[in-house]
Amino acid sequence: VEPGFGGQSFMEDQLPKIEAVRRECERLGIPMDIQVDGGISPATVETAAEAGANVLVAGSAVFCADDPKEAIATLREKAAKYF
Repeated sequence: VEPGFGGQSFMEDQLPKIEAVRRECERLGIPMDIQVDGGISPATVETAAEAGANVLVAGSAVFCADDPKEAIATLREKAAKYF
């Protein structure tokens, strides 16, 4: 995403980069946090985690939700099986 602008779309074309970095870290035995910041929502959180991201930043999905606590719970629940 473009830094500094909330509410941007998830960029699926970046998933191969996440997967490649995760594979290389695992191959080398390097513990690494891979963060995705941009477009994380209940619809994309599993996709990002499945690709290898383990730090997920959800701004608009939480702050624009009718119930932010519920939004966080949903995101955590969907990501939990990957961590």
